[in-house]
Amino acid sequence: MNRRNFLKTTALAALAATSTRWNFAMAEGAGSIFTLAYPTSFPDLDPATSFSNDGAVLANVYEGLARYIPATDTAEAKIEPLLATGWEVSADGKTWTFTLRDGVTFHDGSPLTSEAVKGSIERTRKIGGGASFIWGPVTSIETPEPLKVVFQLSEPQPLDLIASAGFAAWIYAPSVLDKDSTWFNAGNDGGTGPFRISRYEPGQRAVLDRVDGYWGKVPENGFKTVSFEITEDATLAQNMIESAQADWTYSLPYENLEALKSNPDLNVVVNPSFETLFGLYNVKRAPLDKAKVRQALSLAFPYDDVIAAGTSGFGTRAKGVVPAGIWGHDAEAPIPKTDLEAAKALLAEEGIEPGLELTMTYSTSQAIEAVAGELWKANLETLGITLKLQPMAWEAQWQLGKSDPQAAQDIFVMFWWPTFVTPYDYLFNLFHSEEKPNFNLGYYSNPAFDAKINEAARLSGTNRARAEALFIEAQRMVIEDAAAVFMLDQPNVHIIRSDIKGYTDNPAYGHVVFINELSR
Repeated sequence: MNRRNFLKTTALAALAATSTRWNFAMAEGAGSIFTLAYPTSFPDLDPATSFSNDGAVLANVYEGLARYIPATDTAEAKIEPLLATGWEVSADGKTWTFTLRDGVTFHDGSPLTSEAVKGSIERTRKIGGGASFIWGPVTSIETPEPLKVVFQLSEPQPLDLIASAGFAAWIYAPSVLDKDSTWFNAGNDGGTGPFRISRYEPGQRAVLDRVDGYWGKVPENGFKTVSFEITEDATLAQNMIESAQADWTYSLPYENLEALKSNPDLNVVVNPSFETLFGLYNVKRAPLDKAKVRQALSLAFPYDDVIAAGTSGFGTRAKGVVPAGIWGHDAEAPIPKTDLEAAKALLAEEGIEPGLELTMTYSTSQAIEAVAGELWKANLETLGITLKLQPMAWEAQWQLGKSDPQAAQDIFVMFWWPTFVTPYDYLFNLFHSEEKPNFNLGYYSNPAFDAKINEAARLSGTNRARAEALFIEAQRMVIEDAAAVFMLDQPNVHIIRSDIKGYTDNPAYGHVVFINELSR
């Protein structure tokens, strides 16, 4: 989420304070340490509830049954076994049997068993926080053998895909099932991953140490220690990566990338991401309760200018809800183009007089959202509309959005990327009817839309083609209703030191580095 993406700009005075971090890395021997200048904090390290940038840490400490491997130029996307060695699904798509990998142990030394898998998922479901909704179709979990676990579902679902989620799919040791979030957020863990948390200083850093006897392959000269240095200031992060005080970072200004590309000590890795930037219209409050008014606002959005100014051309036009690269993406979506005259005509049809004032909220951590707001504001002024820009800390913005729609913002701007790689994740979380808003922060409610995506979800495990068609039909309903303005698809831009080997980018896991795969 923007939900999970905080980039706070802080004073460069932080440089002095962070020198101790650098000293830490250098004292320990930089060659065996992989240091990330990470622009966000990690407020929740509980594997049951973490639903934000904490995944960058947890993905190196915990593992799930499977992992999503994105498509390449020569291969389709696939689900790869991880803690499972394979799985079988019944003909009706409602019974999934996973065979677990033998010889895997948790960090406390206990073995991976079907009971541990059952306990982990049941704890996550019982707490009910974060992305626990992904296990909603599971009605029971059976453990017929120590290395065999059987999931019974209420309806056919692609459980292998769900089990590869970057949130709420972690498997953890039975010995930590009774621990609460306070215990996890004190820097304790119970994973099977290649690293364990050895030091956690909230707001400062998380340090991970390699686990002896890790079951998986470890590259020659693999890193022994990982240091996530929380570096909210982009200038400081750039200084760290350029001076070799950090090995990896992201969220540097787009306008600096060309210069960084010319530095032989750095690799600037640019790939498509699964992140879409959009603004949800508050459909519960006049005049945005009228579709033509919302359509007019979308026609007034300066799409190309925002991509040029906000991403230096690295971004691309968003074509509806589901970004390119994910099945269910609608490449032919009837997306609007900037057309101020058409916008003016629609406003006139609805009797909107000059003088309308609207409030757009966005995260203070997102420079690109500020750029989008300023450029949109200029276009709307020509139509007699004043757009009040209200930057907020993400948590405050989210709390406002979740409050009374009659008192909330007119336009809620945020990024979304998948919990697991399915169109349902985008469509359900952002537009399915909700009695109590969570991420449907435009408060859109359309029973026909709900029915369509629910049916598509039910068919996802047995009839992918029909499910995809229904998801596309649902996206077009959202576009026709102008429930949101889809601003752009953001690229993944990661900067890594050129002496690092083995780096690949996986957009299914937002800004996660799988450090066990790397060496220097």
